[in-house]
Amino acid sequence: MIARNPEADSRLPYLIRVPLGPEGIVLKARETWPRTAKVYCHRAEGWPEDAEILERVGTRSCTRRGAAIDLVLDRGRENRSQLVLTHARGREAIFWQTARTAKQARPAVRAPAARAAGQADVEILVDVHERYAWRFTETQVGTVKRPLPAGDYAIEANGMVVAAVERKSLADLVATLTSGKMRYLLAELSTLPRAAVVVEDRYSQLFGLTRVRPAVVADALAECQARFPTVPIVFAETRSLAQQWAYRFLVACREELDADGAALDRLDDLVAAGPLAVGVPTRRFVATGPADDAPSAAEVRAWARGLGLPVADRGRIRPEILAAYLAAQPG
Repeated sequence: MIARNPEADSRLPYLIRVPLGPEGIVLKARETWPRTAKVYCHRAEGWPEDAEILERVGTRSCTRRGAAIDLVLDRGRENRSQLVLTHARGREAIFWQTARTAKQARPAVRAPAARAAGQADVEILVDVHERYAWRFTETQVGTVKRPLPAGDYAIEANGMVVAAVERKSLADLVATLTSGKMRYLLAELSTLPRAAVVVEDRYSQLFGLTRVRPAVVADALAECQARFPTVPIVFAETRSLAQQWAYRFLVACREELDADGAALDRLDDLVAAGPLAVGVPTRRFVATGPADDAPSAAEVRAWARGLGLPVADRGRIRPEILAAYLAAQPG
């Protein structure tokens, strides 16, 4: 039901009664329907007995899902909408929206169709466990599914994975941060020469969370970024823009590392010439010797840097680097 707000001085001239729960939810609203933009709403004390009803519509479905109420009305047009409950400046804020008005809140941009600088015969690797994977249909690149040592999307140079991107939705990011899994994920990514995490949403959405304290999530995110500075965490606003960013990042990483192709060539030569063979470069190297004989990470990094090989400052040593180090040792 929609009625006129009896409070004459209110900037929200309408009352809306949503049939959820035994008493329903009564809201003050700026408009009678979110036609062109989201409609701001505020809770009312109750439904007045002498309300001036402007419209009464049957309800097919009214369901609470987390911080949102999905409302489906029994009419042909303007029948599907959603009420989003959030907090702003310490107070509850409610926004009434449709799919159309929610879409308009997204950035009004179109991702460019131009190829990334330096692109030539680019093939992006997609992890076999990635659900609803990006297809990169607008970027003119091929994709191949295979197991990846880290990340959801990657690119190779000289037969080795040299850059990877981990994709996260906002819900997945929050779950990964609060469970502590984010540190392990970033540790895996930091073993690669280049890596990043891209989020399909805005950073501001962290502070609209209701089922977990926004400050806890923001602190966990900041801690992870400080601990693993070589793996940036980028908020790209939408799925389309996140895909665009990942595509151009991966191509740029390959071009950057190809500029130092001599280092990658030396790494290939060291592995091939040594007694230790690595069958699949993208898999982890598992040492089979005694633990006491295993070299320290500092020793391997110092050796690799002396040869000009790409090595991360922190995290695990890349399997190719470790294999080359062991192959170069006497005996």
